[in-house]
Amino acid sequence: MSILRLERVRREVGTFVILDEITAAIAVDDRIGLVGPNGAGKTTLLRIAAGRDEPDGGSVHHKRGLSIGLLAQESHFDAAFMAAPDLRAAVRHGAADIEAMGERLADLERAGRVQEPLYADLQHEFEARGGYTLDLRVDEALSGLGFTRDEWAKPPTALSGGEQTRATLARLVIAQPDLLLLDEPTNHLDIAALEWLEEHLRRRHGAVLVASHDRAFLDAAATRIWELRDRKLTAFRGDYSAYHRQRVERDARSAKEADSQADSIERERELVQRYRSHRKFSKMHEHEARLERLQAERVEAPRSGRRMRLPAGALVAGGAARSGEIVVRAENLVVGYLPGRGALDAEGRPATEARRVATAPFLATQRGDRIGIVGPNGAGKTTLLRTIAGDLPPIDGSLSFGNAVQPGYLAQLRGAAIPGTTVLDALIEAIPVTPGEARSFLARFLFRGDDVLKEVRLLSGGERSRLELALLGILPSNLLLLDEPTNHLDIPAREAIEAFMVESPATLLLVSHDRRLLETVCSTLWVVDDALAVPFAGGWKEWRAAVADGWSIQAAAEREARRLRGDRPTKVLVAAPSTNGSSPPTETAAPRPATARRAGPARQKLSKDAYRRQKTAVDAELTRLGLRKSQLELSMASPGIASNFVEMRRVTSELADVERALAAAEDAWLDLEDRAP
Repeated sequence: MSILRLERVRREVGTFVILDEITAAIAVDDRIGLVGPNGAGKTTLLRIAAGRDEPDGGSVHHKRGLSIGLLAQESHFDAAFMAAPDLRAAVRHGAADIEAMGERLADLERAGRVQEPLYADLQHEFEARGGYTLDLRVDEALSGLGFTRDEWAKPPTALSGGEQTRATLARLVIAQPDLLLLDEPTNHLDIAALEWLEEHLRRRHGAVLVASHDRAFLDAAATRIWELRDRKLTAFRGDYSAYHRQRVERDARSAKEADSQADSIERERELVQRYRSHRKFSKMHEHEARLERLQAERVEAPRSGRRMRLPAGALVAGGAARSGEIVVRAENLVVGYLPGRGALDAEGRPATEARRVATAPFLATQRGDRIGIVGPNGAGKTTLLRTIAGDLPPIDGSLSFGNAVQPGYLAQLRGAAIPGTTVLDALIEAIPVTPGEARSFLARFLFRGDDVLKEVRLLSGGERSRLELALLGILPSNLLLLDEPTNHLDIPAREAIEAFMVESPATLLLVSHDRRLLETVCSTLWVVDDALAVPFAGGWKEWRAAVADGWSIQAAAEREARRLRGDRPTKVLVAAPSTNGSSPPTETAAPRPATARRAGPARQKLSKDAYRRQKTAVDAELTRLGLRKSQLELSMASPGIASNFVEMRRVTSELADVERALAAAEDAWLDLEDRAP
């Protein structure tokens, strides 16, 4: 039974048609994902379904008494929400009708009317609607969406815009409307909050229509997909992955049918001309009729639309130089904010002492690594990346870069001003190139024609993200530091960034909540939480499985600390080869007995892409360590070293380290073969 029907809905802005002849229905427990490129009309459709806007044509039918909750991208918070004494009260007021029932029950109890049928009926309804568990559900929603207990007492006016949006989502969850309409709800949510929201949407009773560019979220939360494309709506069964397969197959079929029909039309035209020239008019008219039918039933080939194409080389200076083997190395690094550089006290005033955010006992990345930086909001992921980028000074510890490292940094904060009046001015101001070169480069980022003359201050979130990506690609970089690069981008743009990252030879450090991006691109992670930053040797799914099995950042940090102290190390430091005979140490796992490695349950198989990347890295490590071992053995035979006790002791010690590391690399190679796809 449908609770909402759209019949031939049409929406226009001026002379431009956004939605054309949209017909669809939502049933009682539907969980529908709404997809389409930016500007396709998803927000418009949600507002029409919610009754906020009226269609220019067609009609919208709601079930009588239907309650609807809408979470908009740009939330406008009502006076009651902002006037609440604290966050918890503001969220609890989402169930205002239940609160009113509770007050009526209290009034009846104070009046001594608990024996009346009215009290019994009201109490039964209150219990059926979850009145007795309301406080528990409010606490669960606030915790699940990432609010600490200290924040529950804050007034809504003291929250940031992102926090207010999360609070509005919590209030909608508590309200439990019959139809929940969500416009990009994953914005401002960290990983734990995303997983909580997915689980809530799977368990809730009632329909959901959610517009999102988060493919992993749509896979988890949706059982049907509505696609807005070329002003039309098409329904698909299944989650996003199922939709994507169906869409690819349907497009391939349509393209084939269009090609076949085009051939048939051309053949009929030739026959019409042939019979006309031979004055066989009956035959000519017969084929003219066929031609008219084919043209009337013409199948249009699917339009691919404009897709972002990130260039392989920079706008100037071409490709980046090859960096050294070690790209970034941090030891006992403390990141945070110094006085006068963003340090604030508990009341939000400038602090006189440094504010420490996170400590990294040891982090290192080698050339070509693709590392995802993950953790909850506020843990220090952006602070760590900004420190590596040189935007913030380290508070303590060491941070070093390898030879010929050329970093490129994409900041998360979209509010910072970009120099220049227009998009074209911003690029030319950043680097002196001709307008033609600038236009050609910007076209790869979907700024074509008059788009390059748009004022920067008037750009949408997605356009701003594309411009910042373009500015990042002006100069060559072999170390890309990317902080939420997919923010505000639609799915085709996200897929373009994925393809670029997979193919790029640059070393990547990526902060993202886009789980599909992390799984596709990153083979290892840095986890930031509880004021710590530690490496994790595995991808996204492996980390989540490890967390479910009891992995914790504190235990990982303790193991790292023991290794650094030399207490029964699980890892060792080995020196990488260098032309000058000295080099910084790199981290390599210590060898484990083969019996220990083989013991236990079968390990999870890797994807083909992850296996290929890790095998390439392990093979390179084996080659490097083998060469270094040969160099050291030759050095020991050198008369200059053999006669120098200090040098002989240094070389002998390093050789022992290299041999242990070589054994570890061989063990890692065997492990990898066990997990081959």
